[in-house]
Amino acid sequence: MKNPVYTFEKLKFASFEFTCCEGCQLQLANREASLEAFFSLLDVRTFREISSEKHDDYDIAFVEGSISRSDEIERLLAIRRQAKTLVAFGTCACFGGVNSLKNRFPIKESIAEVYDGLPVETLPVRKISDIVKVDLSIPGCPVAKEEIERIVVNLVTGSLPAMPKYPVCVECKERLNTCLFDLGEICLGPVTRAGCSAVCTSGKTPCLGCRGPAEDSNFPAFMELVKERGLSRRDLQEKLGFYNAFEAYTVHET
Repeated sequence: MKNPVYTFEKLKFASFEFTCCEGCQLQLANREASLEAFFSLLDVRTFREISSEKHDDYDIAFVEGSISRSDEIERLLAIRRQAKTLVAFGTCACFGGVNSLKNRFPIKESIAEVYDGLPVETLPVRKISDIVKVDLSIPGCPVAKEEIERIVVNLVTGSLPAMPKYPVCVECKERLNTCLFDLGEICLGPVTRAGCSAVCTSGKTPCLGCRGPAEDSNFPAFMELVKERGLSRRDLQEKLGFYNAFEAYTVHET
């Protein structure tokens, strides 16, 4: 019996960057072992990290970065009009990311601190979904290449992409890691969406929640854990606000 032959239509794919470091786009071009197979699924129309060619006919757009200027708003709206599917990928696109720390300060003050008198147009940082409809969000700082590859295969084959609902703690325990709470650290692993293979906590670095809240997490129990361990509420608030991924949770000083 002959093996079945599967056929598929390549996705007309485009990748765009806004206010960001472009680290998530670099992740797409990493992992040389799977790079050829990965790009064989895609008809790349625009992707500055790998090609100087630019084409405006694409069906799916991956958007990295947050929005911080008026020209970025106009550009994002144009991308949304063209794309049948728009994917916010990376923490900056999904939540605002580290760039959102700027919103804690007056705009004039932040410009003066960095550019010292040079005129710079800037706006409060916003996530992609604040401006346009987002069809799929893939968080991470940076995104996990394995997860991107799996989701692209889902999109090509018409399958429904799925994200883990459980927290990073599950992946951390699977790796038999020592809990960082037992080492006196505040770690957001108990409330952060899994999918990163616990890469930070496996290196003894506390999770800062770049993937946002897990659906199956228990935030009140997490807060009680922080209280029981006598850990700093100020440090907790700083960690929760680092990527702007937990804006729905307000931590009050007690």
